[in-house]
Amino acid sequence: MNDSKLQLGLSFDDVLLVPHYSDIPSRKDISLRAQFSRRITLNIPIVSANMDTVTESGMAVALARAGGIGVIHRFLSIDEQVREVKKVKRSENIIIEDPVTIHKEATLKEAYVVMKAQGVSSLLVTSKNNMLEGILTARDVRFKTDMSARVSDLMTPRERLWVGKKGISQTGAMRIIDQHKIEKLPIVSGKRLVGLMTASDFIKIREHASAAKDKSGKLIVGAAVGVKDGLERAEALVKAGVNALVIDIAHGHHARSIELLRALKRKFKHTDVVAGNVVTVRAVSDLIRAGADAIKVGIGPGAACSTRIVAGAGVPQITAVMECSEAARKHKIPVIADGGIKNSGDVAKAIGAGASSVMIGNLFSGSFESPGEYYIEDGGAYKMYRGLASRDASIDRSVREGSGERENRTPEGVGYRVTYKGEVKRIVQNLVDGLQSGMSYSGARTISEFWKKAEFVRITEAGMKESVPRSSQQ
Repeated sequence: MNDSKLQLGLSFDDVLLVPHYSDIPSRKDISLRAQFSRRITLNIPIVSANMDTVTESGMAVALARAGGIGVIHRFLSIDEQVREVKKVKRSENIIIEDPVTIHKEATLKEAYVVMKAQGVSSLLVTSKNNMLEGILTARDVRFKTDMSARVSDLMTPRERLWVGKKGISQTGAMRIIDQHKIEKLPIVSGKRLVGLMTASDFIKIREHASAAKDKSGKLIVGAAVGVKDGLERAEALVKAGVNALVIDIAHGHHARSIELLRALKRKFKHTDVVAGNVVTVRAVSDLIRAGADAIKVGIGPGAACSTRIVAGAGVPQITAVMECSEAARKHKIPVIADGGIKNSGDVAKAIGAGASSVMIGNLFSGSFESPGEYYIEDGGAYKMYRGLASRDASIDRSVREGSGERENRTPEGVGYRVTYKGEVKRIVQNLVDGLQSGMSYSGARTISEFWKKAEFVRITEAGMKESVPRSSQQ
C-alpha cells in the first residue's frame, strides 16, 4: 500500500473541544435528551456496557433511574437473563401487571425460594384461577422457623386486605395507601388479581423524576444476544418486556451478525435492535440496510480490550465515531460510542464527535451496582473487571456451557481489579456535569446543536501533558 493513502486516526487524547461564544446562563439549562435507538429516547446519553462485570439488574435499574439505560449481558442462561430483565421492569411501576404470586398450600420454604429468586419481600396469594386469597409479607414470616408451615396459616387473608379496583387512578391508589398506612395495594377485577401498586413505587417515582421509562411507566432496559442462540434468547427477552436487543459480537460487520440482525427484525418488528460493533462507513451502511435501529461504534478502545494488540485491528475512537455517525445520521439512525471513556471530558468529545450516547464499562465496574466480585485486600476494597474476550471470561463460559471451545484461543481482553467506588449514581452525575460543561463551552443547549457547534483541535503529546493537572503528573 502507498503510505500517502494511509488515513490518520485520532483518539480521545489526541483532540480537545475548541471553546466558542456562549450565552447559556447555567449548565442546568442544557438538555441531555438523546436517542438511544430509533424509538427509544434517553434523558441522559449514558449506557452501561453489556459486560458480565458491569451490567445486571442492579446496574440497569440505577442507569434507568438516572435517565439512561443499562444493557444486561448475555453470559447467563436464558432464564437467568429473563429474570434480570423482569427485576428491572418490576423495580419501579405505576402498576405491576404481573405481580409475583404463590398458592396458599405452598410451604414457607417454597415461599422463601420464590422471594429470593424474584427479588421481592412479599407474595400475593392466589388460587389456581388467579383469585386473590391474601398476601404473605416479611412481617408475617419475620420470626417463623418452621419451614414446613403452610402459606395459608401465615398469610394476611383477603378479607383483611385493602384493594383497588381495576382502572383506579394513581391519585386514588395513593389516597388508599396513605389513609390506611399500607405498603401494597392489590388491584382486582371482581375477585381476580390483575395487578399491584406499592407505596415504595410511588416514592421512587417522585425521587426519580428524570427516569427513562417506557409507555407503560416501567423503567427501560436492554439485553444482549449472541449469534449462537440469538433468536431463542431474544424471544424470551421480548416476552419479558425488554425494550431493546443488542447484538453482542466483537466484529459487527460480519455475515453472521447481519444474518442475525435481519432475522431479529423480521420476527420482532416492534422491538429496537442495536447492531455492532463497527468502525467504518461501509459497515454502518450495511447494518442500516439490514434493519439496525442503532449502531454501536468501537473496536478495541475499551480498557479491558486487547483486540488492537492481539489482532492489530481497529480504528481510533474519535475518528471512528466521527465517520460512522456522519454516515448514520443521513438515515436518522443513532450511534452509540462504545469504549475508551476515561472521564467526563471523553464523554463530551464522543457526543461532540456525533455520537447520540456513550456506552461505559470500566468507569462503572467498581461501583456498588456492578455484579463483579467484591473483595478486600491489603486494606483496600476492590471489584473484578474483565473484558468478555479475556481468558477468565472464556474459561467461565466454557465451564458453564460444558465446552472447551474457547479455552485455547488467544484472548482479546484482559481482567484486573478496580477500586471500589460506591454507588454508581455519583459517577453518573459527574459524567453528566462534565458533559454539560463541555456543551456550555461550545455554546450548545442540546445534543443536536452540539453536533453542529462542536469544533476540535488536534493536540500533541505535550498538549495532552499540559491538559492534566500538575499534581497528577508528579
